[in-house]
Amino acid sequence: MPFEVIFDLDDRQKELDNIEQIMAKNEFWHKSQEEISRISQQRVNLKERVDQWNRFYRQTQDARLLAEMAIEENDGPTIKEVEEDLSRIEEELRVLELQLLLGHPDDRRNAIVAINAGAGGTEAQDWVEMLFRMYLRWSESKGFSTSVIDCLDGEEAGIKNVTFTVTGHFAYGYLKSEHGIHRMVRISPFDATGRRHTSFASVSVLPEVDTDIKIAIDDKDLRIDTFRASGPGGQHVNKTSSAVRITHLPTGIVVQCQNEKSQHRNKEMALKVLMARLYELEMNKLGEKKQLMHDTQKEIAWGSQIRSYVFNPYRMVKDHRTNVEVGNLERVMNGDINMFIDAYLRSHKREALKN
Repeated sequence: MPFEVIFDLDDRQKELDNIEQIMAKNEFWHKSQEEISRISQQRVNLKERVDQWNRFYRQTQDARLLAEMAIEENDGPTIKEVEEDLSRIEEELRVLELQLLLGHPDDRRNAIVAINAGAGGTEAQDWVEMLFRMYLRWSESKGFSTSVIDCLDGEEAGIKNVTFTVTGHFAYGYLKSEHGIHRMVRISPFDATGRRHTSFASVSVLPEVDTDIKIAIDDKDLRIDTFRASGPGGQHVNKTSSAVRITHLPTGIVVQCQNEKSQHRNKEMALKVLMARLYELEMNKLGEKKQLMHDTQKEIAWGSQIRSYVFNPYRMVKDHRTNVEVGNLERVMNGDINMFIDAYLRSHKREALKN
């Protein structure tokens, strides 16, 4: 079994024992409901991981005993059955091992993803729509739910920018590897001369801020504007000023939401994005301090090109951080980006251990 799994089990079991001792005390139930919910959820997550490992251990032990008996009796069909069971266990362990690479407290959170068109005009806006579809397909394959917060369509085709949430266990942990500039090369369907175009889109991924993180926002620091929503949304949206734009005056951060018909709901969603942006700002400040301590540590820069998608003259997707290449472009665009996520997380973990 992977060393990381064994090491993680010991640590998680100690954490689980500590939490259960805390919850067994009478004074625990005098805490705020928010605190009780947070610790209870932490216990559920830890117990799930410990139980999962123990289940794998029992299954491998059963398979080992069955294999020994089958070999002793030269039972071919049973040996084949054991091989199939071990392949299944190995695949499940691979997923568990990947989750073990997600050790940051934010990794378990939901994700807020924003995709913005860069250089390339209509071609770049079409690229944003293609990336948006790719992430929706990936989310669907993971059993995650998605919800659009804000979307601005392009004049001719595609999307200028879109912001959406991805809700699911470890959604941010997985998707943080997508943060950066994505480059597409293809013969543009919008160019009558059939020339090859290079387009860019920026993908920003933020952890959704949960109730266990306190972010103080003073009302006097906010400017809230309402306006009529544009694009899809039905007649009600376009007849009333339901869309909300919030400007955080001290930082200059601007967020908006126009996807919901209710102005109250749009304001609620916009504030959620604002809190995530402010949280990211504070995390970046902490990151700058760590950078002074670890000059060799490599982080993804917002302006860096992390991945190239080539449609012409050949078909290939290459991640420039890990050098992972995939020749099946259609597979990637249909949402199979797991090989890139896996390679990034492993590379990031090795770099962290080195430092």
